Amino acid sequence: MAQDYNKTINLPKTEFPMRAGLPKREPEMLKGWYDMDLYHKMVERNEGKPKFILHDGPPFSNGYIHMGTAMNKCLKDFIVRYKNMSGWQAPYVPGWDNHGMPIESAIIKKNKLDRKKMSIPEFRNACTEFASNFVDIQRDQFKRIGVLGEWDKPYLTMSPSFEAEEVRVFGKMYEKGYIYKGKKPVYWCAQDETALAEAEIEYADDECKSIYVKFKVSDDKGVLEGYDLNNVYFVIWTTTTWTIPGNLAICLNGQLEYVLAKAPNGEIYILAKELMASVAKAAGIESFEIVGEFKGSDFELMKAKHPLFDRDSIVILGDHVTLDAGTGCVHTAPGHGAEDYAVCRKYDNAGVTNIGIVVPVDDRGYMNEDAGKYCGLKYDKANDAIFADLQECNALLAYEDIVHPYPHCWRCKKPIIYRATDQWFCSVDAFKEAAVEACENVTWLPEWGHERMAAMIRERADWCISRQRHWGLPIPVVYCKDCGKPICTPETIESIANIFAEKGSNAWFELEANELVPADYACPHCGGKDFYKETDTLDGWFDSGSSHMAGMDQENWPSTMYLEGADQYRGWFQSSLLTSVACRGKAPYSVVLTHGWTVDGEGKAMHKSLGNGIYPEEIIPKYGADLLRLWAASADYRVDMRCSDAIFKQLSDRYLKIRNTARFILGNLNGFDPNAQAAYEDMLPIDKWALVRLGKLIEKCIKAYENYEFHVVGYAIHNFCVVEMSNFYLDIIKDRLYCDGKDSIGRRSGQTAMYIILDSMVRLLAPILAFTSNEIWLSMAHDASANAEHVMLNDMPKVDEKWNFTAEEEAMWDLAMALRADVNKALEMARAEKIVGKPLDANITLFADEKGMAKLGKLADMDLPTLFIASGVEVVNGEVEGYQGEVEGIKVKVEANTAPKCVRCWAHSDHIGENADHPELCPRCAGVVAAEAE
Repeated sequence: MAQDYNKTINLPKTEFPMRAGLPKREPEMLKGWYDMDLYHKMVERNEGKPKFILHDGPPFSNGYIHMGTAMNKCLKDFIVRYKNMSGWQAPYVPGWDNHGMPIESAIIKKNKLDRKKMSIPEFRNACTEFASNFVDIQRDQFKRIGVLGEWDKPYLTMSPSFEAEEVRVFGKMYEKGYIYKGKKPVYWCAQDETALAEAEIEYADDECKSIYVKFKVSDDKGVLEGYDLNNVYFVIWTTTTWTIPGNLAICLNGQLEYVLAKAPNGEIYILAKELMASVAKAAGIESFEIVGEFKGSDFELMKAKHPLFDRDSIVILGDHVTLDAGTGCVHTAPGHGAEDYAVCRKYDNAGVTNIGIVVPVDDRGYMNEDAGKYCGLKYDKANDAIFADLQECNALLAYEDIVHPYPHCWRCKKPIIYRATDQWFCSVDAFKEAAVEACENVTWLPEWGHERMAAMIRERADWCISRQRHWGLPIPVVYCKDCGKPICTPETIESIANIFAEKGSNAWFELEANELVPADYACPHCGGKDFYKETDTLDGWFDSGSSHMAGMDQENWPSTMYLEGADQYRGWFQSSLLTSVACRGKAPYSVVLTHGWTVDGEGKAMHKSLGNGIYPEEIIPKYGADLLRLWAASADYRVDMRCSDAIFKQLSDRYLKIRNTARFILGNLNGFDPNAQAAYEDMLPIDKWALVRLGKLIEKCIKAYENYEFHVVGYAIHNFCVVEMSNFYLDIIKDRLYCDGKDSIGRRSGQTAMYIILDSMVRLLAPILAFTSNEIWLSMAHDASANAEHVMLNDMPKVDEKWNFTAEEEAMWDLAMALRADVNKALEMARAEKIVGKPLDANITLFADEKGMAKLGKLADMDLPTLFIASGVEVVNGEVEGYQGEVEGIKVKVEANTAPKCVRCWAHSDHIGENADHPELCPRCAGVVAAEAE
């Protein structure tokens, strides 16, 4: 009667499931992390090690997170986890940006509030509740994707402690003379009735009319003697018709060549010589006759009559006038443009002119009394009326309908206007060079970030830091009722900061001004004792830009790293740099790491209106958080990251390859004692090879982590699992694991290699696959050096110096892998032709020419049947028909092996039947069974 040998085989055994079931199982794992207080254990175990401080860029607490936010938090978590496993103490304090227009816009839209019908404290309390709710929502979303951090003690820009420190930042900058109040043009959103920062501007194409307007020369300063001034005009060009009422000057470039261009109708136009032809084309004039040539400087301080108002426009000079477009005579309205304002102020401050400033549009975008007959018209409607009047009075030389990029508000998406108002400014010019120099001491990743930041700082105007909003930190300035001067002293700042620390910034609106300053405080300008409060609030970028002082433990200042999207070069990266240099003379970070945008599968920006958006709340219930994390590590995030359901399906396959490799190893480690590992010297050659390859994987992954190239880690581990493990090593040693003696040196050698491989691989995966890595870790036995409680409480793996091959040994194994791939292809073809079934049913002949024999000679000591998982392998020197693979000089022929088959290991052997007790077994299996029975 045939014996049942199945029970003698060392079959894999593990409770680690094949199906991950991540969406259902991850919440249980997450609960376990917080029950054990994983984050604090992870950080506290590194007490005394060097600190790595990744300072969190605060997201707005005004809605649910999107894929870009999720990617950002995943990248930060990868870094924090890795650093805590590699010799650093890396705490992570998350933060939220709670103030400003994003919150106001969201609450007004979602809660249908009318802030104008509410008291300021009522509206601010509603904003606080709204922002707090989304802090809680986003916190849960970030925790769900496995991000570890100080979630119970985040920094909030609306918290009293943060607000108090931000007041002190403002005070310090004011004390140094960097903050002032002035009337100058700023970006203005008429929809939201507030000034905007450069970072709150985005560009979109707008249709408009570009107009060429004639200003008749009224005073030529004697330069144009001999010409009829009733027929001579400066011609300006603009795309903002509504700003014509604000025109007070015409600006030329003193170094450019200008002409008096005579038109067929006898009128003479003053134009830049190089732009004459383009103006003629726009005006439908075949050609001009040049009747005079001058330098731009020759026209300085001439006057021209405004075509619509009873006043003159004075001619001034400015380097900003170029030949890029227009006429070379620039329409200058100091109330509507930064360059216009600057050049006019330059002349006025020198006492040469008294141009002043006119702002003919109000907070809501309606023309005011300074606009004359256009008063009451919305500025865009005024375009049509002004255009018609210019035509009627024959001041319109030409016009064109064009489409051009124009600044829009990033929140309401409406076009903005340039409008001079009384605002608070940070004088970037006062410390611009120091800020540029501070960039030199920062590592920018990618490197182009350095020049981008430096260029932005060099080119930027002063920073408008005031906002006409209710929901923001009040600008901590009071005014003397007697002399009207602003007051901001160290004493008032400390008093306000202490009040805010205790009661929050609502106290500004609930207390009288005299209650906010020290008792018996007197105006430092006139000695007055009565005060009133500033009504503007601070720009939200000042909030977040102060977070390195208001939201960080100052023992950790400056931070090691800032990590955000590329848009933050004009946002948080820059505002943080400016406040830091202004207050402390250096950058608040050592490294700035930048990521790109998230886009759909075709590379298009994701928008709800296009229906191409994918959101974490859709991905996680379907695939699990670990797949979202794997996506964040699947491509080079420094360029745009594509996101689609098809991509997640591909990632699922990659994930399963890694998971199934781990499961196979876990099954074959059943019963293995990690504290009784085989010595490296006693291990089989292929097991040593596996550890050598593991060493290369570790080196590659550690280097990638150090360079923040997480996609390299993901791909390297996946390829290691597929190519070197599943397709080669694990496939080859399977017979040894199953059929050798349970405690044999061969099996224990393989188990030792697998244990080291899995232990190392799981540690390498821990920063990325947060849930799966620990699921594997908890399914393993561990040696005494490991912390079995959680993988994150262990260090990254290191390469043992013993795991080393000579160049010749490396080449031999590379050849073995290549030859095995050729044999597998030949076996696949033989199966298709029904010659053999399984590889063990085959007899393989390698036919080699002289070069092939030389190659095979390098494999002389290798067990080729084991390598090919075949029952017989023969090497023949000679030519014959066979499969020619990638290894030149060697052909592969596959034939059916006709020897008897062992019923235990399924290998064919002529020696089956030699053991009388086990006639169906090969000698190896018979010996194992006999030994196990003793």
